[in-house]
Amino acid sequence: MPKMKTKSGAKKRFRVTASGKVKVKQAKMRHMQMNKPKSMKRKAKGQTNLCTPDERKVLQNWLPYKRKTRKTPKASEAQEA
Repeated sequence: MPKMKTKSGAKKRFRVTASGKVKVKQAKMRHMQMNKPKSMKRKAKGQTNLCTPDERKVLQNWLPYKRKTRKTPKASEAQEA
C-alpha cells in the first residue's frame, strides 16, 4: 500500500505537541492591524490549541503520521488491575 501524503498546507499551519494536541497560530493577525483595537491584537498574539473536534479532523485527514496511537492494556495487565 502506498504511503499517505501529508497536506503541505497543514504542515505549515499546525504543530502537534508531545501529548498529541494540535497547536495553531491565532487568527486575525495577518492584515489591517490599524483598524483593530490594541486589546484584540494583544489577545491574538501567540498560539492556541484547537478544539477537540477540529483537532480530530486535522489529524485524521491532513497529518496522518502525527497521530498518537492509544495504547490499550494487555489482557494480563487488565486482570491485575
